[in-house]
Amino acid sequence: MHVDLVVVGGGSGGLAGAFRAAGHGARVALLEPGELGGTCVNVGCVPKKAMWLAADLGARIGLAAALGFPVEPARPDWAQLVASRQRYIANIHASYRRRLDEAGIVLLPARGRLAGKGMVECDDGTEVEAKHVLVATGGRPVRPDIPGAELGIDSDGFFALGEAPARVAIVGGGYIGVELAGVLQGLGSQVELFVRGDALLKGFDPEVVERLQGNMHQAGIALHFGYPVAALEACEGGVRLRERGGDAGNPFDAVIFATGRRPNTDGLGLEAAGVRTDADGRVQVDGFQSTSAAGVYAVGDVTGRLALTPVAIAEARRLMDRVFGGQPDACIDHADVPTVVFSHPPLGRVGLTEAEARLRFGDEAVSCHRTTFRPMLHALADVQQHSMFKAVCVGAEKRVVGLHLVGEAADEILQGFAVAVKMGATLADFHATVAIHPTSAEEIVLLR
Repeated sequence: MHVDLVVVGGGSGGLAGAFRAAGHGARVALLEPGELGGTCVNVGCVPKKAMWLAADLGARIGLAAALGFPVEPARPDWAQLVASRQRYIANIHASYRRRLDEAGIVLLPARGRLAGKGMVECDDGTEVEAKHVLVATGGRPVRPDIPGAELGIDSDGFFALGEAPARVAIVGGGYIGVELAGVLQGLGSQVELFVRGDALLKGFDPEVVERLQGNMHQAGIALHFGYPVAALEACEGGVRLRERGGDAGNPFDAVIFATGRRPNTDGLGLEAAGVRTDADGRVQVDGFQSTSAAGVYAVGDVTGRLALTPVAIAEARRLMDRVFGGQPDACIDHADVPTVVFSHPPLGRVGLTEAEARLRFGDEAVSCHRTTFRPMLHALADVQQHSMFKAVCVGAEKRVVGLHLVGEAADEILQGFAVAVKMGATLADFHATVAIHPTSAEEIVLLR
C-alpha cells in the first residue's frame, strides 16, 4: 500500500494527526490493533472522569442530606455505573470509525513495525510505504520490580474491576494514585495511599498540595509518607504490603500500583529505522516533533514530554499543518500548558510554581498572592473542605507567571484563567475585572 502518511497508533495523538493530514488532502493509513482512542478514551481520561463524576455526585448527595433533603447516602450499583461508562465510550469509538470513513482514512487493525525508508510492516503481512511516518503509540503503566507484584493491579486493572473493593491500598503519590484514591473513597471504599516520598504530586506547588492533603485526610483517606513498599504478600483476608525493613501491614482487598508509565516503543523497529530513543525508551524529538530519522515523527506520551491528551492532539495537528498544510513554522508551544489533577476536590496549575519562578527570576522579583476559603456549599453544609488559590507574580508590574488552584470547580475555573496567564496578564488586570459574586472563581480576581 502506498500513502502519503502512515500513522502507527490510533490514540488521541495518532487520530488527530490522521484527521488533520487528511483534511489537507493527504492519503493516510492508520494502524491500530486495539480499540480506537488509546489510553485516554479506553483506560484513562474519559473513564476516569466518568468515575470521578459518580464519586462527586455521591459526595453531593451527602451534602444534600446536610442541607435538609430527605436522602440517604448510598453506594452506586457498580455494574450499572460501569455499563453507563462503557456505553459512552462505545459511542466515541463509533464516532471515530465514522469520521475515518468520511475522511477516507484507511484503518488497518494491525501492529506496525518501522522497516526504514518509509516502509512500515504490519503483523498481518501488509506493507505500507509512505514518505511520512508518525509514531503515536502512547504509553502503558508499569509495576515496581518487587516480590508479589503480580498480586496487585495497575490503573488498567482498576477499570476492569467488577465491584468496589472494601479496602484498597494505592501505591504511588502521583496524579494517577491521587485520582484513584479520591474516586474509590467517594464510591465507598476505604482507601490508604502509600507514598515513597514526603508529599503527593511532585511538580505541583507545595502549598496547594498541602491543602489537598488536608482535604483528603478530612475525607477519610489515610496517607502514608516515606513508605517504600518492598513486597506484596498473599494472606488470609487478601493482600498485604511489606515495608522495606519493616513489618507487613493489615490485609487489603485490592492493591493498585500507580507507579509510573513507560512508552510503547518495544518492537517498533525504531533502532533499525534510525530513530533515537533515550534510556527509558522515549522517542527523542525536536521542537517540530521530528525524530533523528528523516520523515519520521513522534507525538504524545511516546516522547515523554507532557503526558497530556490535549498536548498530543496539539502536537499532531501542528505537525500536519507543517508537513501537509504549507505552514513551515507550525509547532506547539509547551510553555504555560494548564493541567488538572482530578482529585476531590480538583487541583490544577498553569505556568510556574513559586520555586520555579524564584529560580528563573530571582527571589526579589517574585511575589505570591494567596487565599484559603470554604466554598459556599461546603460552608452551608458545615463540611471542612477548603479551597486555596495562589498566584505567582514577577516584577514591579506583577505579571502572573503561575496560577495554582485546589478546590471546588478548580478544573473549570483554570481553563479560562490559563488564557490570561498565556497572554501575560498582570495582577492589576485581574483586579480590573469585576468579580462574579458569589462564586469561588471571584477569589482569583480579588487576590491581594
